Amino acid sequence: MKTLRFILLLSALAWINPGNAQEQKAEGAGETVTVSAPEGKPAAATKKQSSAKQEAINLETAYKREYAFLEAQKRELSERLRNYQASAQREEQTLNAKIIALERITVERSSKIDQLNAQLAESERKEASASERYDALETTYLQAELTLKNHGIEMPAAVKDGKGNDPEKVDFIFKQALQLLQRLGSIQTKPGHFFLASGKQAGGSLIHLGNIAAFGVSAEGSGSLVPAGGGDFKVWKNAGAESATALSKNEQPAVLQLYLFESRSTSIDEAPEKTLLSIIDSGGPIGWVIVILGGVGVVLVMIRAYLLRTNSADTQQLTDQIIEQMASGDLEVAKKSCEDNASAIGRVLHYTLRHLKDDRDHMEGIVYEAILQESGPLDRFGPAILVIASVAPLLGLLGTVTGMIETFDMITEFGTGDPKLLSDGISIALVTTQIGLIVAIPTLLLGSLLTAWAKNIKRDMEHAALRIINIFLGGPAGIDELNMPDVDETAIAMSNA
Repeated sequence: MKTLRFILLLSALAWINPGNAQEQKAEGAGETVTVSAPEGKPAAATKKQSSAKQEAINLETAYKREYAFLEAQKRELSERLRNYQASAQREEQTLNAKIIALERITVERSSKIDQLNAQLAESERKEASASERYDALETTYLQAELTLKNHGIEMPAAVKDGKGNDPEKVDFIFKQALQLLQRLGSIQTKPGHFFLASGKQAGGSLIHLGNIAAFGVSAEGSGSLVPAGGGDFKVWKNAGAESATALSKNEQPAVLQLYLFESRSTSIDEAPEKTLLSIIDSGGPIGWVIVILGGVGVVLVMIRAYLLRTNSADTQQLTDQIIEQMASGDLEVAKKSCEDNASAIGRVLHYTLRHLKDDRDHMEGIVYEAILQESGPLDRFGPAILVIASVAPLLGLLGTVTGMIETFDMITEFGTGDPKLLSDGISIALVTTQIGLIVAIPTLLLGSLLTAWAKNIKRDMEHAALRIINIFLGGPAGIDELNMPDVDETAIAMSNA
């Protein structure tokens, strides 16, 4: 590039001063040009023309030489450019090959890193598993040592504190465990003391059936034993006395009454027997309120049943009797029969007979008035019974919600470590719902039956009264139809209205 710039600079200078450049080149070339003046022209003019031609020849020669020089430079530069491009291409190929090799090496190293990471994770997993198995083994050793220690067997210090002597530990533990199982699996009799059902401590003999059951024999009492805590025993519900006496005499009892237990250190308490009062009391004040409402409901049901029973009668028989008496012309006898009947139907028929001579509208008004007057005793206590049947389950639900709130408060304070405590609390909470349903279901059923009974009595009263009115107003033809069971369709429609 520098050579090209130099050549261009010389060309510019030659263009600016072509005479000097041509002279210099001509002198450098060693050429001599001689111009002769033509004949008949002055010498000066001829010299001038020769000088101009010489300058033109020198300039053209300079341009040709410059062009040839530039062409040579161009060829040289093109060759150098081709060489440079070839060299650059070779270097690029070499670098690409190196890059591909490096990428391949990188991929291989990444794969190797992944393999090493997988091997590391597997090693960590195996180490964690080995550590977990080691912890489990140490826990097993500790539990076995404590179990043997509870039975007076101590592990030697050389075996206990030694490292890497697991076979010795396992051998010692298994041997001692087998001996202990053989000893505990046999029937052992030894002196000792236990507590009777009354709570009094009695001395005598303890018969151990392995490590799962025991009997106590003494002059003050005998029976099957259960753990009482602290290594002591107590008689369980005064049961197993015959079995204990037979075993103390080395005899085989006909029936072996015993209580199987898992551990001697855990006390076994007798579950209290549930009674009706204890169940109600477990429901708290709301439980007693529901029971009192149930008692009131029973009383009201009985009173209403008595009222309905006293106000009901054989409507068909009474109506037929009155109609027969009316047919024979004994109206006063018919009235007397109604007065003698103390039921609501009898009183309604009495009102009807007293107003038989009135017009039909007035008689029907008297009948409906009498029925309304008798409806009061028939409907008495009915709504109250249904209210009790509706309120009882709601009170039970209130008691359950209150009990559950107390249970969750207990969980918040003491946690959930004792499932028995939580189950007892939930069971007590549900007692009120149980009591409420026990009260509500029969109360609702009996209340509905009594309501239906009252409706039937009122329907029978209206039917009997309208039947008598229709027969009376129908004259002898109506009386001749005395034994027909159906009544006037108009009367039935009015009674339904």
